[in-house]
Amino acid sequence: MTSRYRSPETTDSPAARATALAPRRRTVVKAAAATAVLAGPLAAALPARAAAGTPAFLHGVASGDPLPDGVLLWTRVTPTPEAIPGSGLGPDTEVSWVVARDRAFTTVVAKGSTLATAASDHTVKADIRGLEPATDYWFRFSAGGTDSPVARTRTAPAPDAAVANLRFGVVSCANWEAGYFAAYRHLAARGDLDAWLHLGDYIYEYGTGQYATRGTVVRPHSPAHEILTLADYRVRHATYKTDPDLQALHAKAPVIAIWDDHEFANDAWSGGAENHTEGAEGTWAARQAAARQAYFEWMPVRPAVAGTTYRRLRFGKLADLSLLDLRSFRSQQVKVGNGEVDDPDRTLTGRAQLDWLKAGLKASDTTWRLVGNSVMISPFAIGSLSADLLKPLAKLLGLPQEGLALNPDQWDGYTDDRRELLAHLRANAIRNTVFLTGDIHMAWANDVPVDAGTYPLSASAATEFVVTSVTSDNLDDLVKVPQGTVSAVASPVIRAANRHVHWVDTDRHGYGVLDLTAERAQMDYYVLSDRTRPDATAAWTRSYRTRSGTQKVERTYDPV
Repeated sequence: MTSRYRSPETTDSPAARATALAPRRRTVVKAAAATAVLAGPLAAALPARAAAGTPAFLHGVASGDPLPDGVLLWTRVTPTPEAIPGSGLGPDTEVSWVVARDRAFTTVVAKGSTLATAASDHTVKADIRGLEPATDYWFRFSAGGTDSPVARTRTAPAPDAAVANLRFGVVSCANWEAGYFAAYRHLAARGDLDAWLHLGDYIYEYGTGQYATRGTVVRPHSPAHEILTLADYRVRHATYKTDPDLQALHAKAPVIAIWDDHEFANDAWSGGAENHTEGAEGTWAARQAAARQAYFEWMPVRPAVAGTTYRRLRFGKLADLSLLDLRSFRSQQVKVGNGEVDDPDRTLTGRAQLDWLKAGLKASDTTWRLVGNSVMISPFAIGSLSADLLKPLAKLLGLPQEGLALNPDQWDGYTDDRRELLAHLRANAIRNTVFLTGDIHMAWANDVPVDAGTYPLSASAATEFVVTSVTSDNLDDLVKVPQGTVSAVASPVIRAANRHVHWVDTDRHGYGVLDLTAERAQMDYYVLSDRTRPDATAAWTRSYRTRSGTQKVERTYDPV
């Protein structure tokens, strides 16, 4: 996301580097420094068998990228106590896997084995094929006489299948230090998901206390410093994968994930990032390569074009899902007010990806065309907000607080790409395109206008559902007031200045559930009672839908 809070503390020798880095980095909160390292928590988690040298599965199991005939399975084995993530230690270990039609594994349909090595941080992937479409399966891994937890996965419908219904969980922006991942627990408890979408910021790169959490670190990051190296990124991914609620959701349904900036560094672009100092923090190329390698080691995601995350999945005749990578190819963000947002030589997607997206949307023969989109495509004019609302919003977005008209990290900063894409939808009469978005730490329901300045007189080319953050700060956190306080004031102002916005909640944390039928696509929005409590409850708050053929959002008053 484009929210960007930095303290001067850095990775190596903080005192020596603070002078060089402090002028560049924004500071919102200074939390008490934590010195936790991953070895401590992992050692505490090691069962007696692992402590004695028997392999253990400490990071759960997961599946992802479902196909009609297969799915990608994932785990990480800890073969010996010293083989902690990022250490480069530990022996090669044979890991077997088995897939069955039932939880008791009486009807086994696939099995095999592979070698977990230190070179891949002892992570394991098995790309299973030969399965039946639209079918539940159970799987587990084994090593050295130890079995992993059992997990459920589900294949996609056959490409030509007439599918009556699909249901996806939708999440983004989960900052470990800001709270617990109760949103994942509540999604796991549903038991009705075909898959779940993670729209980016699965991990955060900051060091402990360097990112705003209402002035409190709920649980410290490991490693405690900002992550820069391959070992660092591996340790950070491993830390997140120890969360029991995240493990529970991975064990209940396949994930479909894309990355945003914090899987790398804040406000990442093709040649760098706001939160990267070339030289003092090594080269961006090396850091980016480390982040990519750790991501594909630790996530059940198939690498796509050029080792990125843009790819397409199909779910029968009901929907296809185009997943975007909006960090690997983008031009550097412009500075607000310099007029370069309309420059046709600047790009958010890159030429090849935009052409791929346009071609896929045009060729699609499904009822719904979903787009997994890490930053908001709908225009968002915020210059009309009052100072008391603008300042915390500017902090959240990492923008100048004295006044601005747009957020250049979103599609607003790359208007030529957006104009070309929306014109393509209109020119080819492509209907039922729904953008699914994260990043901004707020919940939105938007029409996507061809011309925001004249909307609603001008056409809407698509619709957009934006989910709020799992834990990462939103506006009420910045001003440290109860949930709903800021939104009650800000939402009417935002909607008045952006007539294509049907609803915005600036304050709450939670998740979405997207339900598709041939008649409509509906997003149900759920909010958490308290992100800082592991036992937080969840409650439905709003629902919006777009009916087939309308390209418009409307409110509906019951969740599916």
